[in-house]
Amino acid sequence: MSETERDLEEAAIRVGAENPSIADDGAALGETFVRVTTRAERSRAFTILFISLVCLGAGQTVMFAVLPSLARSLKLTEFEASLPFVASATVWVFSSGYWGRRSDHWGRKPVILLGLTAFGISFGLFAIFANLGVDGIIPAMVAYPLMIAARSLYGIFGSGASPASQAYVADRTTRAERTRGVAALGAAFGLGTTIGPGIGAMFVPLDLGLLAPFYFTALVAFASAAAIWFFLPERSAPRVHIERRYKLHWHDRRIWPFIVFGLGISTAGAVPIQTVGYLFIDELHLKLVDAPQYTMIGLVASSLAALFAQLVVVQRFNMSGRALIRWGSIITIASFVLFVVGRQFGPLVMALIISGLGFGMVRPGYAAAASLAVDPHEQGAIAGLTGATSGAGFIFGPLIATGLYRISPQAPYIFGAVLTTIMYIYALFSPHLKNAGMVVPEDDAVEEATETQVPNA
Repeated sequence: MSETERDLEEAAIRVGAENPSIADDGAALGETFVRVTTRAERSRAFTILFISLVCLGAGQTVMFAVLPSLARSLKLTEFEASLPFVASATVWVFSSGYWGRRSDHWGRKPVILLGLTAFGISFGLFAIFANLGVDGIIPAMVAYPLMIAARSLYGIFGSGASPASQAYVADRTTRAERTRGVAALGAAFGLGTTIGPGIGAMFVPLDLGLLAPFYFTALVAFASAAAIWFFLPERSAPRVHIERRYKLHWHDRRIWPFIVFGLGISTAGAVPIQTVGYLFIDELHLKLVDAPQYTMIGLVASSLAALFAQLVVVQRFNMSGRALIRWGSIITIASFVLFVVGRQFGPLVMALIISGLGFGMVRPGYAAAASLAVDPHEQGAIAGLTGATSGAGFIFGPLIATGLYRISPQAPYIFGAVLTTIMYIYALFSPHLKNAGMVVPEDDAVEEATETQVPNA
């Protein structure tokens, strides 16, 4: 740590020591850290995090282009092929909150590094074990559990990257900037999920092997970890903030309304993703070989609409968390209605676009509002809890949606509309949610004019 950095950190500590009212609150002390972080440092750091989360997002969907062929090669059923990812998502729910809290004590950078490195190792091992099974070097019955174990590594350790990244941004943004900062990270992850299938398909004509996209994604993850190690500044660990004697729990009175809302919204959000492919086949009477192309067009359109919401609507109009939650919920309800009445390709794709726009507004609004509800030293914990809540929704949502689809193709979307309407009414009347994320821009959030060089933390 340079002399300049040490002086800045000691000055921030003195602010808390000399002003007990500020130290007890923690919020004003957090703003002190914002003021001693330069605009150039923050811009560089957020760019690095953006690229890293694009990699994580791509990792969630890169397998979609090759998973069916891999399953056939290993003679796995569709259900068996999905189990490694279901197992990883289930573990994610329980580990995300833990790593978020660890980042409050260790610092954000170590947890982000651990998450990205584990992500790369997980993808690399998954590809190696799958290759050994496809080539007949080891039996498929041996390769398959090893693939599940490899993917679970991502759920156990990789789940820390996202909450720690969100907490890093929260540490270095004012309350008025929080929603835009969180939305930018959400857009990065969304951009990754959009390009993931394209990365998978890109390697098919190159004849580099079925699992080449997995190896490529692992290398990108390691490169992202290296960029974090060398270029992400973390001047001081979050332990500088006043330590609290209690641990943030989901039932904390400040945040449990956000957990309830987030679980409902993420469950509704999983409905179109899990069922639209079947809907295209049944309503448009598509051949099985043609259906994936139509489904991919719709999902990419939905992802682009979500990116538009996060990179344009949120950033340009500077909407509060409350406004994003309310308007996003209304738009999402409209999309479910269109799913119910749509019988042609155009209306169904439009429903996906509207759905992407609505959820692209609700999710950053909810995450930023939850971040604003807690103190600076709890940012890692709240980011982990909101991440776990989203993961839980994508476990319950597919189970409910696929079960209802057997009753009627429209049943899952009626369920989604009803659930989102309930969440909207809940947000209107909940004492915590009705003013969620309402902040006034601070006049004292002033950055230094020149950049202070920061060595690797």
